[in-house]
Amino acid sequence: MKSVVVTGVSTGIGHAAAKVLAEKGFHVFGSVRKEADAARLKKELGASFTALIFDVTDEAAIRAAAGEVRAALKGETLAGLVNNAGIAVSGPLIEVDPDDFRKQMDVNVTGPFLVTQAFAPLLGADRSLKGAPGRIVNISSVGGIRAMPFIGPYAASKFAIEGFSEALRRELMLFGIGVVVIGPGPVKTAIWDKAEEIDITRYSNSPYLPILEKFQKVFIGQGRDGLPAETLGKLIHKALTAPNPKVRYSAVKGRLAEKALMAFAPKRTLDKVIANMLGLKKQ
Repeated sequence: MKSVVVTGVSTGIGHAAAKVLAEKGFHVFGSVRKEADAARLKKELGASFTALIFDVTDEAAIRAAAGEVRAALKGETLAGLVNNAGIAVSGPLIEVDPDDFRKQMDVNVTGPFLVTQAFAPLLGADRSLKGAPGRIVNISSVGGIRAMPFIGPYAASKFAIEGFSEALRRELMLFGIGVVVIGPGPVKTAIWDKAEEIDITRYSNSPYLPILEKFQKVFIGQGRDGLPAETLGKLIHKALTAPNPKVRYSAVKGRLAEKALMAFAPKRTLDKVIANMLGLKKQ
């Protein structure tokens, strides 16, 4: 049985990926931060699932988890690593709390870096292991190639993941380890209920407040109408198993005209469209 490590499997895309991969015959080592989530997932997925308890910012815990997986594999390689765990910090960049920005980068950028370093030997960088080299799938975002206002911290982290993945893909050719990026648009998960509860009163004295209120409604509406998480789970399975995968898969819901506008319109034109939509024109 092939084995794969997926970070952040308690909910959302990670949970969907763990479920799909287990159904497809993989043994899933899934990272969670809480024992309660580990027990719930073990009950749901059964013998096909092993929980790894770590936060992606905790280097020691990540290394310990890699040792646990190495022991379980008994000298065989790991088939895949899915760097999925992440958070989203929002707000006007000139007013975002610096500590929140640091946390965004720590979780979404340094986290995958630490996890990749810990598990790369099991994917085939350790040539003493038996079996074919594995594959890394990094979950980026449409926000990794196009940054909307008020999600600047998140977009910055995902732009970083795109660059990290490109360099990593070329470096790991030495070991035959593949690297694939998946860049989804909004995905229909419980995160949008949490997004609705975000307190923006901290910006009560900000000129951005009325625009933030409008943006929050638009953004949450798009999320709740996003792709099913299972669609991403299936795409992750494809990225891990396709004989000749693309270097990047996009998964964005929307009409063709909207996609064409966002992909091909000049940047200044897009600026004007977004400014008109949200009310960002200079007063």
